[in-house]
Amino acid sequence: MALTGRTALLAALGSLPVALLEPSWLGVAAVNSPLAVAMMCDYALAAPVRKLRFTRSGDTHVRQGEMAETNLQLTNTSSRPLRALLRDAWPPSNAVPRATDAARHRVDVPAGGTRELHTQLRPTRRGEAVAHSVTVRSYGPLGLISRQATHRVPGSLHVLPPFHSRRLLAAKTARLRELDGRTSALGRGEGTEFDSLRRYVPGDDTRSIDWRATARRSEVAVRTWRPERDRRVLIVLDTGRTSAGRVGDAPRLDAAMDAALLLAALASRAGDRVDLLAFDRELRAQVRGKAAPQLLPALVDGLASLEPHLVETDARGLAAEILRSTPRRALVVLLTTLDTTPVEEGLLPVLGRLTDRHTLLVASVADPRLAEMAAARGTVEKVYQAAAAHKAQAERDRAAGLLRRRGVTVVDAPPADLASALADAYLSAKAAGKL
Repeated sequence: MALTGRTALLAALGSLPVALLEPSWLGVAAVNSPLAVAMMCDYALAAPVRKLRFTRSGDTHVRQGEMAETNLQLTNTSSRPLRALLRDAWPPSNAVPRATDAARHRVDVPAGGTRELHTQLRPTRRGEAVAHSVTVRSYGPLGLISRQATHRVPGSLHVLPPFHSRRLLAAKTARLRELDGRTSALGRGEGTEFDSLRRYVPGDDTRSIDWRATARRSEVAVRTWRPERDRRVLIVLDTGRTSAGRVGDAPRLDAAMDAALLLAALASRAGDRVDLLAFDRELRAQVRGKAAPQLLPALVDGLASLEPHLVETDARGLAAEILRSTPRRALVVLLTTLDTTPVEEGLLPVLGRLTDRHTLLVASVADPRLAEMAAARGTVEKVYQAAAAHKAQAERDRAAGLLRRRGVTVVDAPPADLASALADAYLSAKAAGKL
């Protein structure tokens, strides 16, 4: 007896997973047995997806905001050609902007063949980006029914800090060379280590005249100095709640990290030994004892996964960690906040312990929005905003003044200028022999 259309459909589809059917076809196929047969044949001819093999390769490290490429090699082990749509499931923060289909690929792989698929990524967050799976939907020649499976294909991409201030390194290094006596300069080279004698030129400090050498010559001779080398620099990142505050499009911690990288690169070129630690209520990251060639790679790798923590920084614990990790005298560069409460209640009570042993420099990320608000006028709301901005800036200036009166060098600059200002402060300390 011949089967009716509905009975034929049910018999034909009895062995098919309903999830594999396009829902819009069910009603049509229910009254059309030729279509049901076509769907069954389409399913039978679709290449199986559970036996596909994958191999992942490509970039493993990339700077935040730069392009990376990950490669996926697909091998069709079946005896049927594969016509499929494939999705390589990377986190959304690794997608190329305005290209949501960047990780989707249409593939045609002959039986027993292989294809290599390339996915372009531009990470927008630091840290470890992990891809767990690849989903494949295999279609028959008619495209009526698909088989689908998800394969676990582990992959990772280590996203490093962007280091925008790298462009400033050449100019800061040139200034360092002037201080170090490797480039001629009209001014006297300051520092604490004697370098050489040269002829006096107008503008030289008369205190640098070497009278004994002058007596032996027919011209006035002056001493030149060079900055001391092989000094210790400890960079400390405060990763407490204040570092999570956003200035522009990024948290304060990101600007502090960028400034720390420029300072570390500059200090290592100056021949100083640079260490770094990140702390809030516990030690979050540490880089110690690295030689100059390995320092910068170690720093960017160590800072890649560092994130702010929404806890109040333990100033006493921070001071104890600094003194424990750096017992010998050093320049300690603390990147933290200049908010009144953390400074007065946290930093000031432990300041004496730090300044007794180390030279302390405090750097903070200022919000350029404060200056814009302070200058705004025209409406009642803007006047209130201006008053609030003036009050906030006055509190920051007061906190900075308290630190300066205790012998601390303070750098307060917006994110775009912080790295340069911090590098200049280091060079000034180097020239004055304060390290």
